[in-house]
Amino acid sequence: MDRIFNFDNVFFRAFDKIINVFCLSILWIIFSIPVFTIGASTTALYYTVNKVLTHGRGYVFREFWGAFKSNFKQATVIWLILLAAGVFMGWDAYIMKQFYDAGQAIGKLFAFFYIMLGFLVVWALYIFPNIARFENTNRAIMKNAALMALASLPKTVLMVIMLAAFILADWFFPFLIIFIPAAFMWAWSGILEKIFRRFMSEEDIAAEDERNREYKN
Repeated sequence: MDRIFNFDNVFFRAFDKIINVFCLSILWIIFSIPVFTIGASTTALYYTVNKVLTHGRGYVFREFWGAFKSNFKQATVIWLILLAAGVFMGWDAYIMKQFYDAGQAIGKLFAFFYIMLGFLVVWALYIFPNIARFENTNRAIMKNAALMALASLPKTVLMVIMLAAFILADWFFPFLIIFIPAAFMWAWSGILEKIFRRFMSEEDIAAEDERNREYKN
């Protein structure tokens, strides 16, 4: 009986993770509502997923709010740049599609703009975790994110497949939106963290491992 009500058993740990995934997803949705805050909200989501869900350190709201505030300026500037680029490409894709439907050869360019939009989404999903994990200039963050995506192309393709799977799951089961943002980022972070470690110094890796080890002990 004592084992059943032991908060360290598998059931309670799993339940705690589910609640945290739910709370984090709701926080991300609420903080993303103004649209211009999506970058900061996504950065805070990744930071909290990595710290609370993966390593069990800290508390969901406190970590999310702290990361949101501390990264707000940088994440928002980069997000607005990406958003402007996305709107531009989306509009061009729409115009080219009209030409294509009208039978004009130049309209075939709509496929190019759709592909570029896809690259932009993947780039963004590398950028905001980079902001959450590393202190750097805007240019360096964006450059490093692109290099990581290209240097780890098989993993990037895997993550695109994961993104598509989560989008499809939400499409067929809309209620999952209250879990999918954090669940997706948690699954994504499992791959991203391995990529990040390849770009970290041995000293930084050792220091991070020690912090996580000390907390768990």
